[in-house]
Amino acid sequence: MLLALPTGHFDAYIFDCDGTLIDSMPLHLEAWNFGLREAGATWNLPVDYFYASAGKSLEQVVLELNERFGDALNADLVGEYKEDFYHRKIDTLRSFTDVVEHLRYAHQHGIPTGVASGSARVAVEKSLEVTGLIEMVDVIVAAEDVSRCKPAPDCFLLAAEQLGVDPRKCLVFEDGKAGLQAAGICGMATVEVDGRRGIPLKEQAS
Repeated sequence: MLLALPTGHFDAYIFDCDGTLIDSMPLHLEAWNFGLREAGATWNLPVDYFYASAGKSLEQVVLELNERFGDALNADLVGEYKEDFYHRKIDTLRSFTDVVEHLRYAHQHGIPTGVASGSARVAVEKSLEVTGLIEMVDVIVAAEDVSRCKPAPDCFLLAAEQLGVDPRKCLVFEDGKAGLQAAGICGMATVEVDGRRGIPLKEQAS
């Protein structure tokens, strides 16, 4: 079933990837915990913080976790273990039908589409490939394409530029607060989706 959209005409649709188009948040959580443990953590990443930090850079998240737990984990090491774990299981990913229906509608009706993600390009492209969505996406903006991550507006502005449309004529689909804030700075209309819909209820409550 299609999600309710804001009223008005939009020249392009821009989608976040993880937790919005792709049901990847459970795997990302597993990968984070693996990376943290392998780098020396004796604690797990709190689920509520995991969702609240959506869109932040790995370096920023590790910095905040070090401050929270009084640790001194190396962000590069955490990232190396995390990415290795994630890519070993990436073929298990599935997409979210409620958002994919809008991507498919846009593709079929000639509306330009983009993905703007805080994840690395290799992860974004592979996620879209294994879920069969990449052929419906015109532009991909990933972490390495911008100097500032969400909530800075850079990724959405670059996606709009590459799509050749006015940012104020774009509609953004997002699950993260940082992403919604970034889109708002650009003057883009937004559709907020529930990134937790891939997490079992017992984990949501923890």
